[in-house]
Amino acid sequence: MSGGVVRVAVDIVIFTLREGVLQVLLIRRGVPPFKGKWAFPGGFVEEAESLDAAALRELEEETGVSDVYLEQLYSFGDPKRDPRGRVLSISYFALLSSERELRSGTDAVDARWFPAYDAPRLAFDHRKILDYALVRLRYKLEWTTVGFELLPKKFTLTELQRVFEAVLGRKLDKRNFRRKILKLEILRALDERQRVGVQRPARLYKFSATEFEKLRGRGMIFPF
Repeated sequence: MSGGVVRVAVDIVIFTLREGVLQVLLIRRGVPPFKGKWAFPGGFVEEAESLDAAALRELEEETGVSDVYLEQLYSFGDPKRDPRGRVLSISYFALLSSERELRSGTDAVDARWFPAYDAPRLAFDHRKILDYALVRLRYKLEWTTVGFELLPKKFTLTELQRVFEAVLGRKLDKRNFRRKILKLEILRALDERQRVGVQRPARLYKFSATEFEKLRGRGMIFPF
């Protein structure tokens, strides 16, 4: 990269929930700089390419993942963030089902999930990006449906609590959580139950987007 030239890159932060743990998708770089180090999927934006298109292209090239909704997270532009020269990074954020199969390619030699709150040492300034993404995710948990996007359409209250605990990074009191979430009246109880092991079958619920919008319209958020 020649001196004085400013390049634009995209970096994609993808979260999922696996075995009750919030995890983030990382790729092991196969080329310098930081060859062999873990980083987010991403790369340079091509001249005739939009930012969104570049993010989707890089994600598919490096992980095999496509058809995923991406949302712009933040811009990172520290002058020394990339040893190759002046590079501005537009970061993206998304949630992905844990069933999606990953594959590595192009400048990535491996792609895998890591615990978001216990990720390995990252290349570039990607630790800073990850920390910011976690803050944004916790914030979105309070006033959007992001928590329910990590669940199947039918779920138990225990499964819902595990999502909130995974994103918040802390345990919640079971009785208090259930009292508060049911008081919001955004869940519809089903005449179905889920049996896990020898425990008593747990009632299944569905999320009501209509009731949630009414709640949000009144300025109320999740009290957790």
